[in-house]
Amino acid sequence: MNPIVRNILAVIVGVIAGGALNMGIIMISSSVIPPPEGVDLTTMEGLKAAMHLMEPKHFLMPWLAHALGTFLGALITAIIVTKHKMRFALGISAWFMFGGIMNIILLPSPMWFTIADLAGAYIPMGFIAAKLVEKKNQ
Repeated sequence: MNPIVRNILAVIVGVIAGGALNMGIIMISSSVIPPPEGVDLTTMEGLKAAMHLMEPKHFLMPWLAHALGTFLGALITAIIVTKHKMRFALGISAWFMFGGIMNIILLPSPMWFTIADLAGAYIPMGFIAAKLVEKKNQ
């Protein structure tokens, strides 16, 4: 397969797989850690209205969704691309980080979560994914 086509497909597959895992974790999060009583988490308005009721435990699943989705997307991309595995994995991480920034703009969260999310859920996960693939390929 042409390396350019393979790399493009790697990025597409990485973004789709990472996004699917992210959404899957978000979808099950309220059954793992129930939201505060009477809160509607199905709409953006409901989330915004309930943000002040959220405890730190309610932010665990979103953080895991962001981190694991980014990790999976970067890992798959790094496995598939022909070379420059770290660059592509970090590119996927940047893509997901852009989504995280947009999420923070649209749905303001506590500062501690914003910092933890932006600092730990994106670029580090892409870096770890690429390092795992590079180590395996040595």
